[in-house]
Amino acid sequence: MRNKLMKAVFLGLTLSAYHIDAQTQSVDNNKKMEWFKNAKLGVFIHWGIYSVNGISESWSFFNNYVNYENYMKQLNGFSASHYQPDQWAKLIKESGAKYAVLTTKHHDGVSLWNSKADKAINIPDNALAKKDVVSPFVSSLKASGLKTGLYFSLPDWSHPYYDINTRTKKRYDIKKDPKRWQNFTAYYQTQLQELSIQYAPDLLWFDGDWEHTSEEWNAPQTLGILKKYNPNIIINSRLNNHGDYDTPEQGIPVTPPQNPYWELCYTMNDSWGYQPNDNNYKTPNMIVRTLADVISMGGNLLLDIGPKSDGTIPEQQVDILKNLGRWTFKHKDAIYETDRGIPFENYRGKSSLSTSKKSLFLYLEEAKNFTKIYGLETKPSAVRIIGDDKAIVNMDYNNEKTLTLNFSAVKYDKDVTVVEIIFDTQPVFFKDIKQKKHSLSEVLENKSTLFSAYDIANELHHGNNILTNVGLTSDGLDMKLPKTTKSNPETFNWISKHAEALFETEMGLPEGYYSGMSAISKDKQTIFLFVEGTPTGPIALKGIKNGIARIRVTGEGTLLNHRIYNKLYWSETPGIVYIDIPTDKLDKNMTVISILLDKPLDLYKGKVGAIESNL
Repeated sequence: MRNKLMKAVFLGLTLSAYHIDAQTQSVDNNKKMEWFKNAKLGVFIHWGIYSVNGISESWSFFNNYVNYENYMKQLNGFSASHYQPDQWAKLIKESGAKYAVLTTKHHDGVSLWNSKADKAINIPDNALAKKDVVSPFVSSLKASGLKTGLYFSLPDWSHPYYDINTRTKKRYDIKKDPKRWQNFTAYYQTQLQELSIQYAPDLLWFDGDWEHTSEEWNAPQTLGILKKYNPNIIINSRLNNHGDYDTPEQGIPVTPPQNPYWELCYTMNDSWGYQPNDNNYKTPNMIVRTLADVISMGGNLLLDIGPKSDGTIPEQQVDILKNLGRWTFKHKDAIYETDRGIPFENYRGKSSLSTSKKSLFLYLEEAKNFTKIYGLETKPSAVRIIGDDKAIVNMDYNNEKTLTLNFSAVKYDKDVTVVEIIFDTQPVFFKDIKQKKHSLSEVLENKSTLFSAYDIANELHHGNNILTNVGLTSDGLDMKLPKTTKSNPETFNWISKHAEALFETEMGLPEGYYSGMSAISKDKQTIFLFVEGTPTGPIALKGIKNGIARIRVTGEGTLLNHRIYNKLYWSETPGIVYIDIPTDKLDKNMTVISILLDKPLDLYKGKVGAIESNL
């Protein structure tokens, strides 16, 4: 009995010690990750010999688009003759980024620094440049106060000790020749020691872990080596899940990843490295709005640039970074040191909270007259438009715990306008909101059609169609809606014009797919998007797996163009759909866009992960 008691006490002490140790590790980890979480914006730099011919980095020979020998001939053209690392660092800092990640070695095995590891191929010894191009850039980063991130490919398709050469050629089976594989792991770990000693990186960005298991990579030992040189080094998730944060690639997540620390790595066009014929650039407006989207979900944006082989950065990329700098400098209070925003149930748009939780930031992607926040238990003390001291914002806070902000004389930002709502104490938001349901007569008699259209859309988005069985017709003609002397004829006209989107339509898209209200047709094959005010750019739709047959302005008939970015043909992850709406086709009260799908709506609900193939 005594022995059992002693065992129980010992077990309790062990568990308590483990709990305390786990808490300590959690606190230490949170402290380590603090700068990363607060950074919000970083710049990814894909620079290597692939920029000489402007072809896909490494994948072009791996997939046999060009043979290995011809790919490696690019070493003779990589000059870095106009490389100005100080100017790179200056541009990155002016963009508002807080860190940069440089590709020190991609899957092709070409090291940008003077690696002395066994049988290494490096730029100083083997390329036209004849110089280490990592050292001066890291020095410039550190001098400018930016955090240093180094990208490192685990696979090395050039190295004789590595087992894989191309998609169709393999050098050996590591199970049959374990010694050769051990030589490779020693090689790549030596390179990581070189990077750690020479550059003291704050962050190590691994790639390519999918080619082998954690055990085969000897990942725990690799992690130990890095922590030996920097106990606080931050590792991304691509060391077979031994890292600190998630790295969704290209596809903007529909909902935030579960990991509180995450980063979207994202190209400006369709390419990571420099490709002169890839002019499919997203606009500066799209990039700013992507940053706002990522901030609202509590993540970071790692935006990629691809310098040319001479070290110059393409003009389009410079323009995007400069516009980012314009927006981040103006709105820095609403970017850095912010946390994930409030649920879509409370606010029909993008938002974030300050770390003190006493400021709520709303990111407006359109110029509009008002916006609403639902389920707000705490009354704000003030509200302002960041960067516009002369703007007037009137607050209306009612008994239903709904805050209405009316905007007057606001100078809207050309990309995203930010509203800061200030509280004396941390605000409380209800999760299960019991919103006041608007009656049809109340909506029809409201003197403001603008508010009526909003209320109809809001009710419909939540599955309460107040126009069911009240005399609405599918084409808006011969309607028998109940009229009184107080009825607003303009509202009747708006309903008649948009009847297609209101007649027997059902609950809208779940949170994350569209930054606004929506409805879905009864047959689930048409999405109706309610567009408020005047958008600053094309409206965006995420996570739709369907093909799109046609997009048009509801009740008006104009067909609209759309573009899909970041859709990889071999991946299930959908691209993001951007829809241009001509300003002369906007409805002054609320515009409705009809999206006809190729089949009933199919929503993507998976996790956005790393790209493990690039055919």
